[in-house]
Amino acid sequence: MQWSNEDYQYMALALKLAKKGEYTARPNPMVGCVLVNQGKELNQEKELNQEKIVGQGWHQNFGSAHAEINAIQQAGNLTQGATCYVTLEPCAHTGKTGPCVDALIEAGICKVIAAMQDPNPQVKGQGFAALTKAGIEVSYGLLEKQASELNRGFVSRFEQNKPWVSLKLAMSLDGATALADGSSQWITSKASRLNVQKLRAKQDAIITGIGTVLADNPSLTVRGDDQLDWFESLQNFQQPIRILLDRKAQADKNCQFFDDNGKVWWMVDEPSNEKKRTCNVAQMNTLTLEGLILSCAKHGMNQVLIEAGHRLAGQFIQQNLVDEIIIYMAAKLMGNQAMGLVDLNVLKMSDCPQLQLKSIDQIGDDIRLVYHPQKQH
Repeated sequence: MQWSNEDYQYMALALKLAKKGEYTARPNPMVGCVLVNQGKELNQEKELNQEKIVGQGWHQNFGSAHAEINAIQQAGNLTQGATCYVTLEPCAHTGKTGPCVDALIEAGICKVIAAMQDPNPQVKGQGFAALTKAGIEVSYGLLEKQASELNRGFVSRFEQNKPWVSLKLAMSLDGATALADGSSQWITSKASRLNVQKLRAKQDAIITGIGTVLADNPSLTVRGDDQLDWFESLQNFQQPIRILLDRKAQADKNCQFFDDNGKVWWMVDEPSNEKKRTCNVAQMNTLTLEGLILSCAKHGMNQVLIEAGHRLAGQFIQQNLVDEIIIYMAAKLMGNQAMGLVDLNVLKMSDCPQLQLKSIDQIGDDIRLVYHPQKQH
C-alpha cells in the first residue's frame, strides 16, 4: 500500500492524540483519531478541494466514548465524505460503548486508514469487514510499528496471554540497592522519584514482596504533590492494583500498603481468619510467579510493574517473566557492605542474562536506563 506524506502526518497526529490517554484509558488501549475532509461536502464559504482536519479525538477514560466517537462529535456535519485516520481497528462489538464502525458508517465516512489491526479476537478483522461491507474503503499498516509499541501491553495480553512486565530498580553508582541493614530510602533523587510516579500511573498493577514492605513500609500508590500538576489534572484516574507476595502472611494490616487508596491483592499461603476478615486475601500456595503474571492478563491487565527487593527481582528475571528492566542509577556510592542489584544464581558467564539497551536519560543528577532482556531458552 502506498501512502502519501500527508497520510503519514495525519497518522502521526492520531498517535500523538492516542498517547494523551496513557494514564486514564487503561485497561483499554490508547487510541487516537483524525478526520480529514477534502472539501467536497464543505459549505460554499469554505475553500473547496483543500484537505482539512475537521475532527480529532482520543480515548480519554475507560468506559467513556472511543476516539472515533469523539472525533465525529467534534466534526459535526463535516464527516460526510471524510477520511478517518485511526491508530487501531475500529471496534465492531458492543462493550461499555456501542460499535465504532456503526458510528463511522452513519457519519458518512468514505475511507478508513488504520495503523494496525486489533489483536482482540472480539474485534480482529471484524471491524474492517463491517466497514468494507458498508462500501467504505479500508487500509491498514500505516505507522503500524509505532502504534503497536504504544499499546505493547494490550498487544502482549492478546498475542502472548501475558501483560507487558516491567521491573523497576534503583541503585547507587556502585550497583547497590540497600545498605547491609536493608534500608534503602532514598537511594535516588526527588527528580527520579517523581519520574517513578509517572511510571506507576501507566500500570494496571504493581507487584512487590514482603521484604520490601517490612523494610520500607511503602504505599506503592501514585501520589501527587506541588510538582505533579499532571496528576492533579487527571480525570477519573484509577490507582493500579497493588499485589503483595507474602506467603507466610507476615504483613501488618495497618501498614501503608493496605490503605484504602485502590485495590490490593494479598497473596499468602494460609491466611488467618482475622486477616481474611480485614483484607483482600488470595491463596498463593499453588500459584507460581508465572501463574501470577498469567492471572494478571486474565484479569484484563495490560501493564504490570515489579517494585521488589533483589531476591524477588532476580526470580522474575531468571524465570524469563520480565520484558523490560528500568534502572534509576543514583549519583551515590554505598560501599562493599551494601546489597547488590539482583540475586541471580549465575555460575558462568554464558548463564548471565543478556540485555539490550533501549534508552538512557538524565534525570537530575541520576541516570535512567531502560533494558530489554533477551529471552533465555
